[in-house]
Amino acid sequence: MSEEKKKLLLVEDDPSFGLVLKDYLTLNQYDVVHAIDGEEGLEKFKEGGYDLAVFDVVMPKKDGFTLAREIKEIDGSLPIVFLTVLNAKDDVLNGYRSGADDYLTKPFDTEVLLCKIKAILQRNGGAEPADKLGQIEFKVGDFDFNSKLRVLKINNREFRLSPKENELLRLMAMNLNDLMPRELALMRIWKDDNYFTSRSMDVYIAKLRKYLKEDPKVEIVNIHGEGFRLAVNDC
Repeated sequence: MSEEKKKLLLVEDDPSFGLVLKDYLTLNQYDVVHAIDGEEGLEKFKEGGYDLAVFDVVMPKKDGFTLAREIKEIDGSLPIVFLTVLNAKDDVLNGYRSGADDYLTKPFDTEVLLCKIKAILQRNGGAEPADKLGQIEFKVGDFDFNSKLRVLKINNREFRLSPKENELLRLMAMNLNDLMPRELALMRIWKDDNYFTSRSMDVYIAKLRKYLKEDPKVEIVNIHGEGFRLAVNDC
């Protein structure tokens, strides 16, 4: 059986270039959905199931940076690559602050884009299945967790999570009772896996453990040298 194709969302307002790029990516065994502006891109995204997104930045109706921020509010784990003529330092930094995994300035070599897409998808190889990409509500023991609202509830208590707390808990909830690799969380949320980001993640794990103490059946287990497991003991 052949491997299922990865699904890409391409948002590019230049119709000619957009079609050429879509055809190129399709020929390289990707399932590509093309939108011609930011608003259509958001609607296409809501259909779900995407493994990676490629956005132009300067677009009508909604620019790529705005689109990326809105999508990250819904699914903070979706990898995004920006394509743009904007190459000033502030523009590049704005791109990464908006949630970019990578940033290419036009004109660019399509083979370079293809290599970057492959590298990002390979790096995220331990990520959740495509059918979970749009999931925002989770049941964890007696907790109700809404990752879009960044709210964790149990009985009459409600915890408002920070963005990083929220993304960490979401990754673990999608791998409930299974390993969440440390490297996966660091690259998805911090975009790096150095010593300092690793220590930062440990601080956020400690904060989440304090919230989860409200349900004795739920705990974050440290898997030494590998990562963490959000465990629910129903016995």
